[in-house]
Amino acid sequence: MSTITVDTARLPLLLHELRLPAVSRLWQDIAARADKEGRPAMRFLSALAELELAERARRRVERHLAESRMPPGKTLDIFDFNAVPMLSKAHVMALASGDTWLAKGANLLLFGPPGSGKSHVAAALGRALVENGYRVLFMRTTDIVQRLQAERQALQLAAAIAKLDRFDLLILDDLSYVSKDQAETSVLFELIAARYERRSLLITANQPFGDWGKVFPDPAMTVAAIDRLVHHATIFDMAGTQSWCSTRACRSMPTPPAYISIQSIGARFGSLEKCLVFSAAVSKAFCRARRLRNAALRHIRDTAEYADPISGGPEV
Repeated sequence: MSTITVDTARLPLLLHELRLPAVSRLWQDIAARADKEGRPAMRFLSALAELELAERARRRVERHLAESRMPPGKTLDIFDFNAVPMLSKAHVMALASGDTWLAKGANLLLFGPPGSGKSHVAAALGRALVENGYRVLFMRTTDIVQRLQAERQALQLAAAIAKLDRFDLLILDDLSYVSKDQAETSVLFELIAARYERRSLLITANQPFGDWGKVFPDPAMTVAAIDRLVHHATIFDMAGTQSWCSTRACRSMPTPPAYISIQSIGARFGSLEKCLVFSAAVSKAFCRARRLRNAALRHIRDTAEYADPISGGPEV
């Protein structure tokens, strides 16, 4: 092996050429400390390598947060789960790790009226997933539909949908506000179908499945979209909740949970009729949950606490 001439004066230039900004910034302090403590060169290099990796991870998170288009300031830490008791904090925190459901291409659906906290939870989950190393894109459904329509007119729809595959999770906010137009709902359905069982979707909507005929003009398309979304899905029904950010005056009174979770809802349907039956059954389940919640409201007049739907113990 040929002899290498070492010129320490060129070290900053070498680190810049190797694209090691963290090492370039910290090596002098670490080297001085290593000389003072008599550390071996291997430990010195290991410390620099760890710092470089940590710096790269930080910059990667910043870059992915910038591309995610996430609304600023939406985090799980500031969300008041007590104001939305049908939303299990433990379950949401588990979803924030993303290690299982994103790998399977599973979906997450949030239903509830305006002001129930759907968009905040969706954005906060997206931010947590980015911080855990995943790539997420947050968009209003109307905006992404308009972009996909433009790509279709340019004969680039398939390529545009394929580019979205780089995101582990695509958050479609306010699906119910998409206008009932064949062109719009067609590209939306193609997006849903393309990501089915490959990449995950998180959708917020203020209308239950039974009202999605107002979104998709074609009943067959409505059924097919629901089929692909609920297969391998977790569903949170936040209906019947007051605005989570404006209920401070009512927080002294506990509210019973009306949490619904559907995970891995069977295999795909064998016929259109079966899927129609399932769609109607899901809508009935939501209605039944609301009736149970009203009954529980009457019950809590005589009790001070209620059971956590996940652990079975009292929620704190």
